[in-house]
Amino acid sequence: MPATTASKTATAKIPAAKAKAADTDANADINASEMIDARIAQLDDWRGRTLARIRQLMKDAVPGVEETWKWRGTPVWERHGQICTGETYKEVVKMTFAKGAKLDDPAKLFNSSLDGNARRAIDIRQGEVLDEKALKALFKAAAALNEASAKPRAKASAKPSA
Repeated sequence: MPATTASKTATAKIPAAKAKAADTDANADINASEMIDARIAQLDDWRGRTLARIRQLMKDAVPGVEETWKWRGTPVWERHGQICTGETYKEVVKMTFAKGAKLDDPAKLFNSSLDGNARRAIDIRQGEVLDEKALKALFKAAAALNEASAKPRAKASAKPSA
């Protein structure tokens, strides 16, 4: 199959073996970005388009963000730690922010998992319009929080020669 652009990925057909691998994380040699491509293509509906848009907004907001694939098939975006997940369910696309309770949310995007001490989530339903500017700001804030709380690497100390 020829290479496709991100916008065409959602309509590509995924081989059965790759689609099955998309539901597990046991296969460490599978590229997370390819698995996210596969998930978007598998959905082939509003959820796939929403996940693809979230992904693009994340990449725009947090250059160099790392895509990972965890928990038996969940896209995760990380930079100095987890920023958020991109879970897909029948009725919602859910973004769960690992440190969401510590983030300011002036646009009131968080609408799920509001009672916990750490996580906050955004549930997006079919037909809802994303506040892309506010979402990108939230992505940036989550990445900045991760970076601020990342443990500094120990510097190699040069021992004076005797």
